[in-house]
Amino acid sequence: MSDDGSPLESRLTEQEYFRPPTDFVGQANVSDPEIYDRFDENYPDAFEEYAELLDWDEHWDEVLDDSNPPFYEWFSGGQLNASYNCIDRHLDERKNQAAFIWEGTDSEERQTITYQDLYNRVNATAASLQDVGVEEDDVVTCHLPMLPALPVTMLACARIGAPHSEVFAGFSAQALADRIDDADSDVVVTCDGYYRRGEFLNHKEKCDEALELAESDVDSVVLWTRHDELHEDVEIDGDDPYVLADDLLADNERARVDPVSRDAEDPLFLMYTSGTTGQPKGCQHRTGGYLSYVTATSKYVLDIKPEDTYWCAADIGWITGHSYIVYGPLSLGTTSVMYEDTPDHPHKGRIWEIAERYDVDIFHTSPTAVRMFMKWGAEYVDEYDFDFRHMTTVGEPIQPEAWLWYYKHIGDEDAVIVDTWWQTETGGHLITNLPALKDMKPGSAGLPAPGIQPALYDDTGEPMEPATGKAGNLVIEKPWPGMLQTVYGNDERFIDEYWRDFSDTDSDDPEDWVYKAGDGAVHEDDGYFRVLGRLDDVMNVAGHRLGTMELESAVSEVQDVAEAAVAARDHDEKGEVPDVYVVVREGVEASNEEVRDRIIEAVEEEIGKFARPDRVVFVEDLPKTRSGKIMRRLLENISNGDELGNTTTLRDPSVPEDIRDQVHGDD
Repeated sequence: MSDDGSPLESRLTEQEYFRPPTDFVGQANVSDPEIYDRFDENYPDAFEEYAELLDWDEHWDEVLDDSNPPFYEWFSGGQLNASYNCIDRHLDERKNQAAFIWEGTDSEERQTITYQDLYNRVNATAASLQDVGVEEDDVVTCHLPMLPALPVTMLACARIGAPHSEVFAGFSAQALADRIDDADSDVVVTCDGYYRRGEFLNHKEKCDEALELAESDVDSVVLWTRHDELHEDVEIDGDDPYVLADDLLADNERARVDPVSRDAEDPLFLMYTSGTTGQPKGCQHRTGGYLSYVTATSKYVLDIKPEDTYWCAADIGWITGHSYIVYGPLSLGTTSVMYEDTPDHPHKGRIWEIAERYDVDIFHTSPTAVRMFMKWGAEYVDEYDFDFRHMTTVGEPIQPEAWLWYYKHIGDEDAVIVDTWWQTETGGHLITNLPALKDMKPGSAGLPAPGIQPALYDDTGEPMEPATGKAGNLVIEKPWPGMLQTVYGNDERFIDEYWRDFSDTDSDDPEDWVYKAGDGAVHEDDGYFRVLGRLDDVMNVAGHRLGTMELESAVSEVQDVAEAAVAARDHDEKGEVPDVYVVVREGVEASNEEVRDRIIEAVEEEIGKFARPDRVVFVEDLPKTRSGKIMRRLLENISNGDELGNTTTLRDPSVPEDIRDQVHGDD
């Protein structure tokens, strides 16, 4: 990224608006437009509305204590338990209702876990964790895939007041070891294995390696089994610190563990950012503010009702899964779908097959997945009969072309779509429309959520005029309940990473503290925010600072393009030029040369001739993290002939190697 002071530019043409269907508006959880004024006029006390969605052991004394910025306290004095709010309080009304419907790699392997089942499993697991020495405030590191054991373990930790640190199952042994060390965990929870594309993966081996790499001495590893017994390919040595979960659970089958009353400010979990450089940051989330915020946004933004069948197709190993698979939906008492394997196993209609089978009402996925569905083609969708009333995108900005395809082919032009901007650090949605109240605008995240105060600052730290259509640094000017408390064990890093750039860090006045999101955005004249992506993905082309999202959106306008990523390449005359890496849709008959010409034409029309791609590279796949995010840094390294660097967080580390060979050959 260039930081020469040139303003960040927005070049995409305006998009059309789509009204939410009348039927949706009539049934929506929020249909009163005065909610925005109510939160603005009564900030921060209006957030009591969120907290009142929960059951509290002790009522709070103060909604927001901002006397020590940026270490804000929410609902201070209040006490509650997250596990109780997600399970126990629902038993009288819906103990026989499904909390989770889980489907394995084989469509014949299914589990329906009722709220009563979940209560029994969580209690038995909580007692088992206590048996291996877990006490209140101990951090338990979990390394589990999308099995029922994962939410059960998280809720068991919450029940006994032990913060959990879930490490995405696809992460390497080194990444797991780093997170064990940072959290100083004495107990790790993992499993013998799981399935990817129908193939059993020995997951314990990764934990074995992590224990060797970690500097911490782990006392116990609780090992869940994917099947009824330990898989034949997995072995436990006598010296291993492993104990089978099944053995512990057998002793605690009928255990009942009273939920520990936690202070609102007590930590609920740690979520480490995947960071490709430097030590990952342990974002620490509090119990009261976080749970209030994700419960309310699940109700207000996702429109979840207890009678719904809801499916967030993310992984619980990421913040989306924590907030909008586990804590938010369960707190509302709804039914959620979980799926173990990849979207294209055993066929490319697998997602829609599941959606049809369980009559899913609300579908929650990522722009990466939408582009993948586009690549495969609508014929895989058309085979199945499902009817979503609400669809969500999360994780990165969605290009207008992908939004329109999602709306037409998945939503049948009869569902609302909310695009959401938020982060691991924010806990829940910050910029997104309340779906019944505002028109949908492809490529735009929309308005701020109630009570959220985003703004744009220039590179000198000065606030920009709102709603001018100019691009700048996205910041949040006032605290909110779902925000991280700190970086675990490192308050100074918390200040340096998120506050120092745009705040007066010597001030005790909360008005002088501004949260840096690290993203670029445009505040358009209609009040909507359009997020441009990470500022690290900004390039300077002939004096014009452009976000990769702008360029990629233009490329995606070409019908033959399934996915595109843009990387900056150093240029003697222009400073930087864009290289475009393209995956074409299946069945494209046009030649690469024809598609290349269309891409160049689209960029010149949407952005300008100065942004003409210098090189268009056609690839089989793009380098992605295991969460599906495109690693543009690696593409930039390839474009500039630099070393690739760390590729351990990638879904397939061979992809950047193949692209580099394609671009540079034997150079």
